[in-house]
Amino acid sequence: MPLAERPTDPIQPETSAGRRIDDPAVLAQIDALLASAGARPGDTQTRLVRDLIQNGLKLLTDGRDLGELKLMVNSFKEMRYAYRVFGRFKDPHKVTIFGSARTPEDHPDYTACVEFSRLMAEAGWMAITGAGLGIMKAGHVGPGRDASFGVAIRLPFETSANPVIAGDEKLINFRYFFTRKLMFISQAEAVALFPGGFGTLDEAFEALTLVQTGRSVPMPIVMVEGAGGDYWKGWDLFIREHLLRRGWVSPEDPAIYHIAESPADAAQHILQFYRNYHSSRYVRDHFVIRLNKPLAEADVAALENEFRVLIKSGGLRQSGPLEGEDDHLNLPRLSFEHTKHKYGVVHALIDRINELTPRQEPWAG
Repeated sequence: MPLAERPTDPIQPETSAGRRIDDPAVLAQIDALLASAGARPGDTQTRLVRDLIQNGLKLLTDGRDLGELKLMVNSFKEMRYAYRVFGRFKDPHKVTIFGSARTPEDHPDYTACVEFSRLMAEAGWMAITGAGLGIMKAGHVGPGRDASFGVAIRLPFETSANPVIAGDEKLINFRYFFTRKLMFISQAEAVALFPGGFGTLDEAFEALTLVQTGRSVPMPIVMVEGAGGDYWKGWDLFIREHLLRRGWVSPEDPAIYHIAESPADAAQHILQFYRNYHSSRYVRDHFVIRLNKPLAEADVAALENEFRVLIKSGGLRQSGPLEGEDDHLNLPRLSFEHTKHKYGVVHALIDRINELTPRQEPWAG
């Protein structure tokens, strides 16, 4: 179609023979439905589900075709089910393991992955892999079935789930790559990358981009391979020569990832990241770092001076939970008004926190 003949407004108006979705009578029926399901008026969860129902009803008048509707409905159902499965195992830390499905079981990378995932399981962690063969199977062999999640994709040329995870309640099958990738990252506290093809590199760059841009919480990303391998050294050379040297990434961005010398080094790097760092979140414009144990005030002052580039205004404050926080309320916090850039430096800040000797007395608030 010539440009001049194209519609100027492709977004169709919300019209139908029935009432508009924002009609007070329709909204009252939605509220009555929520109440009948046990929703609590004014609750944040109720408000979000109400918004979900409203937007679902608007699909009736948006003019979307069946393919688009099926994608939205199926992806929502996939996410809901996956969150339910992971929700049964909230407490253990989890590491997502990426790598080639084609790696033979006698390959050094396979052996390294078995060792790495075993070490993480011994430290109390669970492993998430794509549930297939190669590195995915190795990531389940190490920890065993009980400490493994399978996040599988339905492809006509892929095999069924590997025998370690097949039939387990923690095996989840996905239709869409984007919902599967969401679970890989959102449910993990660390990512381990082993050599692989296009899919592995796609997953590697997605994890790096999410951490680099602050769209994911800070987490350790380790590159691991078998003895004598040079896969990640060559990859790192490409990053430094073709991205860093040209200014396509910032000088602090390589700090986001760690090229491990061995499976043991990879496991130790991840565990060190959580030595005193517990988790983080934003409360409005303040970046809040939860700590396992408080720091000496002199160390807090030193961190404020060293990482001033991250602070938009004010300083670095150690305190109890901020107003609006509702979880891990027993943990001390470090918080500051964040510039919301230089996330590689945020990663370096967490590394420095973990190097410091925390105060041993219990946090008194």
